[in-house]
Amino acid sequence: MHRQSYRKGMRDGIPVMLGYFVVSITIGIAARGANLTAAQATVMSLTNLTSAGQFASFAIIAAGAPYLELLISQAVINLRYCLMSCALSQKVDHGMPFYHRLFMAFGITDEIFGLAIGQKGKLDPWYMYGAMSVAIPGWTLGTLLGILSTGMLPPSILNAMNMALYGMFIAIFMPAARENRILLPIIFISMAASAVFQLLPVFDFISSGMKIIILTLVISFAAAVLFPVAEETEEPQS
Repeated sequence: MHRQSYRKGMRDGIPVMLGYFVVSITIGIAARGANLTAAQATVMSLTNLTSAGQFASFAIIAAGAPYLELLISQAVINLRYCLMSCALSQKVDHGMPFYHRLFMAFGITDEIFGLAIGQKGKLDPWYMYGAMSVAIPGWTLGTLLGILSTGMLPPSILNAMNMALYGMFIAIFMPAARENRILLPIIFISMAASAVFQLLPVFDFISSGMKIIILTLVISFAAAVLFPVAEETEEPQS
């Protein structure tokens, strides 16, 4: 069972890996702009799987800001992963060992979360390990290629690469949206609300990471109240 779950995770993670590889090239180019070496940028991508967090850290590093500012910014930007962890905790077996939860938490990204939360029934940690085993190398190697090829790619190609991650993220949720008619309008409402938060100047004082957290809490709470999902009852073991 674990081997099958691992293989399925690898298959499902291949599109994520390809998207990560393309998008993380821009991470490497931005790292070069912050005067990071190839080794530093590669280790950062290997241990910090967040594009928004890495882009923010490059600006802070380039400005020579103190470590405390870097710590606070990363905590705010990546706080949404705590919400994703809470959601995934409802899909895992209650008796799962702590070390599995720890390793799974390290690999939670927007896209891997989308794959994991869409699995039917209880989530096998080996499914996430399979997705992580291909997605993380794609993110890391793309960063390395980006910092080594600085100045070789035209701006038009770089802008197209930035759009690849959004297309991949939409592709992950579309199958689930086809199976559940409630998800599709919720997705469009989330997109519209995100656009409003981004375009209206009145919300400029809120950071991008905090905007995601606010929208996630408000929209998910409203969806849970209006369209509650019955919990799956576990069959008693004989």
